[in-house]
Amino acid sequence: MTFNRTDFYGVPHESSALETNTNSNSNVNNCSSAVSKFILLGFSCTWDIQILLFSIFSGTYIWTLIGNLCIICAVRWEYRLHTPMYILLANFSFLEICYINSTVLNMLANFLSESKAISFSGCFLQFYFFFSMVTTETFFLSVMAFDRYLAICRPLHYSTIMTAQKCFRMGAGCWVCGFLCFLLPVYLISQLPFCCPNKIDHFLCDPGPLIKLSCSPAPFTELTCALYNSVLIFSTFLFITSSYTLVLRAVLRVPSAEGRRKAFSMCGSHLAVVSLFYGSIMVVYVSPTAGNPAGIQKMVTLFYSMITPLFNPLIYSLRNKEMKEALGKLFRTVRVSQSHGRKFRRTYVHNSNMFCEIKY
Repeated sequence: MTFNRTDFYGVPHESSALETNTNSNSNVNNCSSAVSKFILLGFSCTWDIQILLFSIFSGTYIWTLIGNLCIICAVRWEYRLHTPMYILLANFSFLEICYINSTVLNMLANFLSESKAISFSGCFLQFYFFFSMVTTETFFLSVMAFDRYLAICRPLHYSTIMTAQKCFRMGAGCWVCGFLCFLLPVYLISQLPFCCPNKIDHFLCDPGPLIKLSCSPAPFTELTCALYNSVLIFSTFLFITSSYTLVLRAVLRVPSAEGRRKAFSMCGSHLAVVSLFYGSIMVVYVSPTAGNPAGIQKMVTLFYSMITPLFNPLIYSLRNKEMKEALGKLFRTVRVSQSHGRKFRRTYVHNSNMFCEIKY
């Protein structure tokens, strides 16, 4: 019992527990109706550690952009790489660039911000674009596995089945389906009533923490998201593993050791990317409110949203002879153009000085 106010005669008035609960409930309701932004707590640490993390993640972001842009430029300018496998790889690298931009820029800004606030609409736009691109990536990995299956198990029919036109159609289909599929989960979660405190213990707008902020239980939304994620993740993962099981059987039948080595080299990089990506998303998104500690969710999400896009260019370039040659040719071309540019500037400055001397 607390004495928090006095009546007309100066006698203290006791506030009942029921009245206190009523007031607190009314505050929650008022807050839930006024939620217009969320607070992304990100990584809770000291200011010095935040500056250190900002520097590390900024460097990782820049190197990720450079690596994926190099792959896109190598495929664009090297005629030998104008094949379905490398066209899909260039699309995949472009997806990784969009993928990392959807979350990392806002995370870097929050390291230097005191409020760490994101608007309601901004939060759900980030949610939609990020997870639509995650969905698109699962489709691209499936199409790339199908391409390797055709190249190794059906080599005589590969050129007729996997034409450039069909390759572009499949790539466009991945983008369209990826951005259409995630509309339902985003809509369901956006319709939940959100309560204070509107703090998301994450560095991005993730479905699990958002569902936990709901004022009332949402079993239908939670079950729908869990089923949706499970069907999407496991169906594409089973398709990829089935494709590579057939590829492995075909490779083991190749009589020459050189042929087996080349086939394993072609598929090994893709399998490494698949393992990194699916191994991390299965931990978190099969059941978005499964009770994973916030720290583990952050680390796993950080791994597949930032570290995996950094490793992908290295995996594809270091294990692929044609890509290494194309990248070497690209770097030589850039160096030659830079040297020509420096020579041109020196010549221009020299001629300008001579003209000034003659004039005066």
